[in-house]
Amino acid sequence: MKPLRIITLIAAVAAVMTATAQPYPTKLLDHEQRINSIIKEMTLEEKIDMLHGKNMFSSAGIERLGIADIEYADGPFGIREEMEPHSWNSAHLTTDSATFFPTGSALAATWSTEWAYAYGRGMSREARLRGKDMILGPAINIQRIPTGGRTYEYLSEDPLLSGMLSVAYTRGAQDDGTAVCLKHYALNNQEDYRGFVDVRISDRAMHEIYLRPFEMAVREADAWGLMAAYNKVNGRWCSENEPLLNTILRQQWGFPGMVISDWGGVHSTVDAVTSGMNVEMPGSRFMGKALLDSVRAGKVSEEVIDQRVREILRVRLTVKPIAKADANRKPVGNEEEMGIALNVARRSIVLLKNEGLLPIDTKRVRSIAVIGENAVTTMALGGVGAGVKTRREITPLEGLQQALGDKVKLTYVPGYKSFDRDSRNKRMSPVQEADKKLMAEAVKAAKRADLVLFFAGDNREVETEGSDRKSITLPSGQDELAAALAKVSKRMVTVIVSGGPVDVTTVSEVSGALVASWFNGSMGGQALAEILTGKISPSGRLPMTWPKKLEDVPAYALNTYPQEMKSNNQGDIFVGLVNNQSNDRRQQLIANYSEEEMVGYRWYDCKDVPVAYPFGYGLSYAKFEYSNLEVRPTAEGYDVCFMLTNTSDIDAEEVAQVYVSRPLSHIERPVKELKGFQRVALKAGERKQVTIPVRRADLCHWDEAAQAWMYEPGLLRFLVGGTIDNLKLKIEK
Repeated sequence: MKPLRIITLIAAVAAVMTATAQPYPTKLLDHEQRINSIIKEMTLEEKIDMLHGKNMFSSAGIERLGIADIEYADGPFGIREEMEPHSWNSAHLTTDSATFFPTGSALAATWSTEWAYAYGRGMSREARLRGKDMILGPAINIQRIPTGGRTYEYLSEDPLLSGMLSVAYTRGAQDDGTAVCLKHYALNNQEDYRGFVDVRISDRAMHEIYLRPFEMAVREADAWGLMAAYNKVNGRWCSENEPLLNTILRQQWGFPGMVISDWGGVHSTVDAVTSGMNVEMPGSRFMGKALLDSVRAGKVSEEVIDQRVREILRVRLTVKPIAKADANRKPVGNEEEMGIALNVARRSIVLLKNEGLLPIDTKRVRSIAVIGENAVTTMALGGVGAGVKTRREITPLEGLQQALGDKVKLTYVPGYKSFDRDSRNKRMSPVQEADKKLMAEAVKAAKRADLVLFFAGDNREVETEGSDRKSITLPSGQDELAAALAKVSKRMVTVIVSGGPVDVTTVSEVSGALVASWFNGSMGGQALAEILTGKISPSGRLPMTWPKKLEDVPAYALNTYPQEMKSNNQGDIFVGLVNNQSNDRRQQLIANYSEEEMVGYRWYDCKDVPVAYPFGYGLSYAKFEYSNLEVRPTAEGYDVCFMLTNTSDIDAEEVAQVYVSRPLSHIERPVKELKGFQRVALKAGERKQVTIPVRRADLCHWDEAAQAWMYEPGLLRFLVGGTIDNLKLKIEK
């Protein structure tokens, strides 16, 4: 048997071929002749002036040559209010409100490229009205840990889901005329010590998991901008990381656009500019006078400066500038954009459990106790970093009041006091005992009601840029409160408002229904009410695994997270910048990504670890039947074809998912991986033939020796269904 195995292996290796998706045509190279002329007319000082921030959210053009400044829009889920030019203080305008779009994890829970495209286009329309050229988003880092402070901003633990949504968002924004700035490149998967940590990872895991969404958005959507992350990767700061910025981004992916730093994320002059950094934001510490002096001293060639300027001008000449006199003149947050936010929110809500309590039957339910501050808490602002001064945000309670009117009596009681900014500034833990007085009031209300709607979860002070959560335990004594409510009411629905996973052990056990509703934007309350009352069937799917306990998460199980900082000066790099504080970044922490490719569901599958709710999971009020599976080879890979039937009497949408297993592979692989998905709308009783393409490019692995994507021939097992734990259709090819 041994000689046969060797022959088989040799044949497999010999048949291996490079496979990449076709690149998207770029618009950035349409102006090269004009750029040549511009650069010839520029002085060295003018060139250097373009390579650093001018104001807090702009970098300089060349006024005498008719080249406008570049205006940046923060952040990925809504256009931030205007700031004073050189500070973090609000400019206090009355025209700079915007739509608060559902945050990244909510968008990802739609599993919809169609609505991701609409989301990007809506963001661009508002950016244009506000005079912005580049959106600082989408944020597409992989959700490696559920406690990550920006899990709510990021899309998914899976690179294909993240990649396909980021491609659609990018195309939507740039088709409308606004550049995106993909962030944070790369491996910024934690907020604690992000300005100190050095990520150590293999090439294969880096390319297959963490870089893949960036590669897809660059190669398949022609993304025009990227933002370098704060951290190091394999010993080098991302802002001066030659392998990341030049070898991978510019050479392997063919990226012709511009790279900006995260705010305060540049550490050097010569290394940064020669490695591919275009713009230091928001100041000029390293790429201002220091860079000018370095060129004059012969440490940096003017040819390098010209190339960095060229890359900026490609973006500047592709994006039509908005005259400053025309910016912030018309209202933003209009009905069209609010409609996009509503439709995304509707499709994002995930029904995790339902024992017949939902949808609410107003013939039986005449009184509802609405309990929990998250029923009335707005989520557009809070924490550190990006927020939206929105014109409108419908809270869950307001949504229920609009939907139910006089049909049902609603009684609201807070039940708990939310973790707030004052508590966070005092470094208090959100994991606290229940407030006995508030709990008693809530129990009293629950006793008198036909149904309890308990609004639990986090807020924007618990989940925040600059720091990670220390646990996934529900804050403010919510578990204790839930148990007390369950003793007096057997009819309780718990709604989890959060950006990422929380421990639902207690609330799931004591609730007849459980819903995940995210930080769901300006129209989130209306969308939630429509789901709870049955106007719309829930159709969201989890874009990340919800673990039973934190110790099951691979980074925690392998003791590679959290790290411990010994220095007394361990503030966050961005928070220090905002507060004009310096941080000692000489001490380095190592983050070993020892789990390699086994992130999220890949790990739980491989280790056979039970989870609370798996990646891709979500229930519906409707029932769907999958049948007649066929897999047909195509020039690009395979078409996975099957019949999908809505066997219920209500209209609904289903998220069909395709996973692929490689049982005979000669390299280590996960048990199965997501390789395709499609959101399908079906009327009651309707049948549809569904075809989901699985691209050869997405079946490749990264070959470290060849430094290229390779396709390993062999048996493919296709698994199809509506959720990862119920893949009833299987076929081998």
